[in-house]
Amino acid sequence: MSKTKKQFRCTQCGAVSSQWAGQCTACGSWNSLEAASSAAPESSGRGARGYAGENRIRMLKDVGDESEVRIDSGFLELDRVLGGGIVTGSVVLLGGDPGIGKSTLLLQLLIRMQSRQRMVYVTGEESLQQVRMRAQRLGEKDAALGVVAETEVESILALLEQEPPALLVIDSIQTLYTRELSSAPGSVAQLRECCALLVRFAKQRNVAIFLVGHVTKEGVIAGPRVLEHMVDTVLYFEADPGGRLRMIRAAKNRFGAVNEIGFFAMADSGLKEVRNPSALFLARDAEPAAGSVVLVTREGSRSVLVEVQALVDRGGSSPRRVAVGLEANRLAMLLAVLHRHAQIGLLDQDVFINVVGGLQVRETAADLATVLAAVSSFRDRALPGGLAVFGELGLSGELRPVSGGEERIAEAAKQGFSRIIVPQSNKPRKSPAKTDVLAVRSLSEALDAAFS
Repeated sequence: MSKTKKQFRCTQCGAVSSQWAGQCTACGSWNSLEAASSAAPESSGRGARGYAGENRIRMLKDVGDESEVRIDSGFLELDRVLGGGIVTGSVVLLGGDPGIGKSTLLLQLLIRMQSRQRMVYVTGEESLQQVRMRAQRLGEKDAALGVVAETEVESILALLEQEPPALLVIDSIQTLYTRELSSAPGSVAQLRECCALLVRFAKQRNVAIFLVGHVTKEGVIAGPRVLEHMVDTVLYFEADPGGRLRMIRAAKNRFGAVNEIGFFAMADSGLKEVRNPSALFLARDAEPAAGSVVLVTREGSRSVLVEVQALVDRGGSSPRRVAVGLEANRLAMLLAVLHRHAQIGLLDQDVFINVVGGLQVRETAADLATVLAAVSSFRDRALPGGLAVFGELGLSGELRPVSGGEERIAEAAKQGFSRIIVPQSNKPRKSPAKTDVLAVRSLSEALDAAFS
């Protein structure tokens, strides 16, 4: 006989309490506890089945060495971010601002793969007619895709049980709900349970799943952080404000690196890959301008050239330090190093730094470019044309090496830059043809080499 006892369940987070309270102790929401009767399970000696369908301990040495099977998505930029393709049985969470192109990208992905695999697109936000209209704008209104307009996760899985697809797209996870919970779709409990059911289905049926996730005003995926822990890969779709450039970046990837980035451009016929982002970032005037320098940055396994601009002007009683695309706290530190070791004081100046194109540079290799751009603007003296730089600046004024030095130099030479300033430790054994590589040890040497 099973023993029935009264419990109270939170409709927001699903937490269970033995007695009623005005506030949930787990999530802090008010008046969310509802009475729910539950039967304690009888002891039957049967354990819960996992993804592999077995309930026993195995030795690690006895586990097979089978490598993951990957599917070519048709987008080289997306495959780069995913680590070489879509892994079968994996769950990918894609987040981004409203209207940035998440649904468009995934619909294009299914269209490109329709001739090789069975695909299903589940929409919880739009009607099937709206999905067809988007496909028509992409020039593929008659694509051989399975489409479903449904928000109950049990109904979706029941439709796919008999003939599981190779790739499933859920747009979006915030619209799904499970009948096991009484809370509203998008609540913490619903997100967690729906994601758990989809992850279990993906592993058991070897189905790759893409989940579209909403983001908050802070730019992170809405819902509990456990949602990001449950999936295999978390991707963020970013955009250049006011521009057509789109960037997709991996924040988590169990099957590849997390520092890769893919570039797309939004066109009338959908998203198009940008194979040479350096040419896009360096679309500037032919004549050199004061306060501008080209940085060779590194995004995963790819070297990208971007323009760093600076504007230095006399400030008021409280000079401002503004950095867009770079870390603002590091800018203040670099200006202090510039004053201490090069005797160039910008303490009473407003300093504005911007990375052209909307790219977020998160590495310290941008230190040298930041300082040279600020000095160029302060002196109102343009740096020579055909100059590219990279290097980390230490607090004692030394120029420290960065990773991928030879790859950065090769990319700069490929883009036609004839003069490159690098740290001494990044000096290559052999310089590229028609390229002068200047290896320097300190900030003062870098300033002399740049303005000579």
